[in-house]
Amino acid sequence: MRTEKLTAVALEKLDFDKYLLANAVGKRAEAIANGEASLLDIDTHGMKYTEIALQEIAEGKILVSLED
Repeated sequence: MRTEKLTAVALEKLDFDKYLLANAVGKRAEAIANGEASLLDIDTHGMKYTEIALQEIAEGKILVSLED
């Protein structure tokens, strides 16, 4: 799925809070970069950490809230 479409889906899940999305993607991408496994059911080889994080959020595999 294209990044623009993933972003739109992820924003919808977060009540269109772009700041919350940016923060969540950043934190999750950092965690993946530090060795946490991807939660996606696809081969993520060659994907950027931010792309993986965005797709995880768009697919609902990551719960994002203001308390995180």
